[in-house]
Amino acid sequence: MSIYWSVGTVLLLLAITAPAALLFGFGGATAARSRIAPLRWVGKAYIAVVRGVPDIAFFLFFVIALDQFFEWIRHRVKCPDWDAPVRQGNDFVVCAEAKLPLGNAAQWVHETYGFFLAVLTFAIVFGAFAANVLFGAMRAVPRAQMETAEAYGMTPRQSFWRILVPQMWVYALPGLSNLWMVLIKATPLLFLLGVEDIVYWARELGGAKTARFTDYPHPDWRVWYFLALLVFYLAFTRVSEIALDRLMARLTKGQATLGGKAQGGTV
Repeated sequence: MSIYWSVGTVLLLLAITAPAALLFGFGGATAARSRIAPLRWVGKAYIAVVRGVPDIAFFLFFVIALDQFFEWIRHRVKCPDWDAPVRQGNDFVVCAEAKLPLGNAAQWVHETYGFFLAVLTFAIVFGAFAANVLFGAMRAVPRAQMETAEAYGMTPRQSFWRILVPQMWVYALPGLSNLWMVLIKATPLLFLLGVEDIVYWARELGGAKTARFTDYPHPDWRVWYFLALLVFYLAFTRVSEIALDRLMARLTKGQATLGGKAQGGTV
């Protein structure tokens, strides 16, 4: 049953990460086009830095740094009398009360915490790519639309939420669709983060001799397990393509093309 549960882990990761990354992306894109210079710098720096770092390097480094950051905050709160440095050479040492999770915590707590770190890391990484897509989509909305809203007396906030945001999704959806496909293909990175995902169990169940299954020896079946993973991911991406195509058709219904012809409806 472990491999079946791991499929649920992958689906749960996608279900949580996709809206979280979209939220990070919307925040980053909004900040990048802000009229406030420091906020605009933060938004553009977030997009540039995260997109410029290789994903695997970011995943391997950022998760450790994030975990230590959380433990450092708890250490400062729970152990104010601690006089030894937390950074001792290559070791990061905090008091026992500040460890995340606690050493005596149940196994499910450790797994949930690892999953939480994975979701947050995925959301931050793919949020930067989503921010770049949304920023471009916001700029693609014709300026005349915003000027018309201003002429009708709308405030900048009203024109942003009522005019810009509803129209930008048509321009953003192709890029977000590609990003969704990349996110699906990136889920095996959970294996690198210590989460027992579908790739981990395919290796464990398919291997001839593993640490978990020594009482039931069998030939090396890993090629068949990974072939099943191939079919799973191809089927998942195909279903996603169908759903995204229907969503795109719905969003563009009635809109005129550059040639003046309406797409699937009346203008």
